[in-house]
Amino acid sequence: MKPRLLILSISLLFKGLILSGASKATGPVENFEALWNTFNQRYAFFELRGVDWKAQYEKYRPKVTKNTTDEELYGLMCEMLKPLKDGHVNLKAKSLGKKNPYNPEETPRFLKEFKNRKLEKQFEQLVSKTLRDNNFGELKDSTDLLLFSRNKSLGYLLITEFEGVRAKKLDEALDKVLALMDGTKGLIIDIRLNPGGTDQCVYQIASRFADKKRVGHHRKTKTGADGFSELKTRYLNPHGDTYLKPIILLTHDASFSGADVFAMVMTELPQVTLVGEPTNGIFSNMLEKKLPNGWKYTLSFQVYYSADMTCYEGKGIPVDIPMRNMRSDLEKGEDPLVVKALELLSDK
Repeated sequence: MKPRLLILSISLLFKGLILSGASKATGPVENFEALWNTFNQRYAFFELRGVDWKAQYEKYRPKVTKNTTDEELYGLMCEMLKPLKDGHVNLKAKSLGKKNPYNPEETPRFLKEFKNRKLEKQFEQLVSKTLRDNNFGELKDSTDLLLFSRNKSLGYLLITEFEGVRAKKLDEALDKVLALMDGTKGLIIDIRLNPGGTDQCVYQIASRFADKKRVGHHRKTKTGADGFSELKTRYLNPHGDTYLKPIILLTHDASFSGADVFAMVMTELPQVTLVGEPTNGIFSNMLEKKLPNGWKYTLSFQVYYSADMTCYEGKGIPVDIPMRNMRSDLEKGEDPLVVKALELLSDK
């Protein structure tokens, strides 16, 4: 064989071995093992969620063979993850044409009541109407995160999420909001339907309502099958112009993630009263990983504690005054939570 042909043959053989190895590395068994092992090492809430992860392996691993199709593998993985009921657990398989990731969380009560975007929009319009009926001006925006308004004596601030705006721009937006609230005797902060965001954003906003340095929360991170990092404490410090008048914080069970953390931090402030439902109860940042076959997934790998070392994962931050929004509120034409907040602030 000529040297050139020999080199070409060796090159093709080597390439074939690589492709064969890559195919094997992305096989059904290898992908299943990769998912199970990462959760085993890094997922923080098996005990809290009441899931025996080793038992899940024993149940589902025998069902996966080298001949398992991608559709079958995806289905088995979803079944294995289902008992976690964790809103921060996702499995995304774009290669199967699945636009939305699988998420094992049970649908929050509010989203069962307002079960589509049309009803959610009607709810948002109801909030605005209730404010107008009580002499509030039209809602103005200060960045995409903050919508605000006031009447003669009270203010309203809707926080739509806790990410997406640079720190400097958010500070400027908060200055604008608090300037408008000058002279009010109380403020409604609304985090209903808030999907969450980053701790940095949470603390930047909460710092505008802090009276002094306080413990905001504690956190530890799952580092291995049997281990966590040392506990870390984050403090809330006053920053810039602050608002220290009475505050009513409106929440429900579709206040997620960063909204959970915000509610937890705000409960440490003496002027804050929570009205509504407990928040959703998913506090951890999401650890993002990729399987050998390219599917992406996320999991909860951190445990958050309140200042007094209470973990509210899976329970949400409790409220001072329990109330629920119902679909019948749309027919009545009034948001009872906003009405209650106005009553409480008027009595201050």
